[in-house]
Amino acid sequence: MVAAVKLHRGVARKRAGRFLAEGANSVAAALEAGRVRELFYSAEGATREHALIAGAAADGVRTTLVSDRAAQALGETVTPPGLVAVCDLVDVPLDRILPPDPGASIPRILAVPVAIADPGNAGTLIRVADAVGADAVVLAGDSVDPHNGKCVRACAGSLFHVPIVRARDTGTVLDRLDAAGITTVATTAAGEVDLEDAEELFTRPVAWLFGNEAHGLDPEIADRARHRIRIPIRGRAESLNLAAAAAICLYANSRTRFGRG
Repeated sequence: MVAAVKLHRGVARKRAGRFLAEGANSVAAALEAGRVRELFYSAEGATREHALIAGAAADGVRTTLVSDRAAQALGETVTPPGLVAVCDLVDVPLDRILPPDPGASIPRILAVPVAIADPGNAGTLIRVADAVGADAVVLAGDSVDPHNGKCVRACAGSLFHVPIVRARDTGTVLDRLDAAGITTVATTAAGEVDLEDAEELFTRPVAWLFGNEAHGLDPEIADRARHRIRIPIRGRAESLNLAAAAAICLYANSRTRFGRG
């Protein structure tokens, strides 16, 4: 269990190739994805999630009963759920999403947050991408670790549903998107295309570039996008936060791709 507690730190996660998923939603999704290597639970957790723990054990996952104190150390919330799984890291290489083979199929909807720093925002964006049927999330630039505990909780299981890429070189990501023929669109307040007029763009494969929470999208990156899209704001709000803007844009894209049904 001591090794598992160390996974709260990014360095330990990278070294071990493992991370912690806390709570029933995340654990259930991790089990379904075959990512769980060990499951720790408290007596209270066993009372609430008996079927989930029993199912994990039946599938050959090592399950370990721990004390309330140990459950507190494993969890990161004020009131720990008493259910924490040690999981394999989920991120995949960029080639998995954008195969170099020119004959390979390409994704239709990609979310590409650039230098996203807040783990809660990152988790919410991943959850939104999962909900709208996006093909992947590419965390470009100096972005938060998606295996961070706060990010994992904010994903509510979606971390195990949608492919996640971490690519530090944003320029390389943009080059690969261009080479694949994917239309890049940047979300900016001064965009030349109104979101409500962008439906025709969404009939083609699209990669959405979302900026950092504090500073927005770097102007050089926004200029490299094929189009810059603005979200119309009719009230008095000055702007939208990253997660809200991503939800609006990705839903609009999804509605065109999958229809209104």
